Amino acid sequence: MARKFLYFVAILIILAIAAMFALRFFWDDLAELAYVPSTEFVAQAPLETNAYQDPVMWLSRPGIGLDDAARWQPAMQGEGRQLPADSEDGPGDFAVFFIHPTSYLDRSQWNAPLDDGESQRIARIYVRGMASPFNRASEIWAPRYRQATFGAFLTDSDEARQALNAAYIDVKQAFEFFVASVDEDTPIVLAGHSQGALHLLRLLREELAESPLKGRVAAIYAIGWPISVEHDLPALGFPACATASQAGCILSWSTFAEPADPSAVIEAYSGSAGFDGTMRGDSAILCTNPLTGGIGGAAPAEANLGTLIPEADYSSGQLVPGSVPARCSEQGLLLIGDPPEIGSAVLPGNNYHVYDIPLFWENVKQDVSRRVSAWSNRP
Repeated sequence: MARKFLYFVAILIILAIAAMFALRFFWDDLAELAYVPSTEFVAQAPLETNAYQDPVMWLSRPGIGLDDAARWQPAMQGEGRQLPADSEDGPGDFAVFFIHPTSYLDRSQWNAPLDDGESQRIARIYVRGMASPFNRASEIWAPRYRQATFGAFLTDSDEARQALNAAYIDVKQAFEFFVASVDEDTPIVLAGHSQGALHLLRLLREELAESPLKGRVAAIYAIGWPISVEHDLPALGFPACATASQAGCILSWSTFAEPADPSAVIEAYSGSAGFDGTMRGDSAILCTNPLTGGIGGAAPAEANLGTLIPEADYSSGQLVPGSVPARCSEQGLLLIGDPPEIGSAVLPGNNYHVYDIPLFWENVKQDVSRRVSAWSNRP
């Protein structure tokens, strides 16, 4: 009996090893099979002209009150209580436009219906964890939009491009309402993660680079989407943030624990055309170190003012200082050393994509305050 049991354990170990190799070497194929829609792209009907006047179209906006996910304030480890977001001195009035990442995983269609309950539930979690570092703002606006499904990022098909374009049209409409609603003397901060960052970069190129509105932008956080310093940055109309006190600039990083295997990300990046129409190839990726506020370099864990460690169901969490370091690699990826225990949503290759912002929650909060203050005190 004991020998049979040992055989059984050995078989389980072999199956586990085989599964790991399958995930490592066939992850792209398996993911495409699981997430890329097999249906044709169906064009979306345009939203009503005044659609974003309705508070229901926003995950965060002034007037929502207690249901506003972006206004959540986690407690610092050891405090045992949550402080209201407005209890601390801030840099003065500023407005944030935040575009949430992909929360729609269904392969039944290319764009998420606005009434899809599961994707909206996940979107609220994302806003809670990623937009809340901006909660010193006098206004935070985070639109709901008919996002492209996750599978659209696993293929270069025409359907995927159409789905992303359709999602952007919603985002652009929401942004126009945001601009019209915010006082013209109020500085603005733009932020997005992953798919949200992709749409944000298009907004910069098409709506802001040559617009008078450009002068009101205090900071841009385009996180979780690689930006080529050579082929993308010049088209955006804004420089990279070289120092922690610089205003009117772009911050960007993509996080991996070590040992890191970013091969899938680098392959997709290298094989894609930059905003100048030239292949990105091995061009440097913009890497802002969120612990220093500058380009490149390294900082120890002691410089991390607070990592947001969520509960298992992501309904709450607390800030833990000094737990995660950060350094920019030669490739332009942000490396954080040994994998931290922060949650179960780590992607293959030690990719901490989902945690790009929560890993540095308190540093981001302090960073945006400095940049808005710098914008307000400019000559």
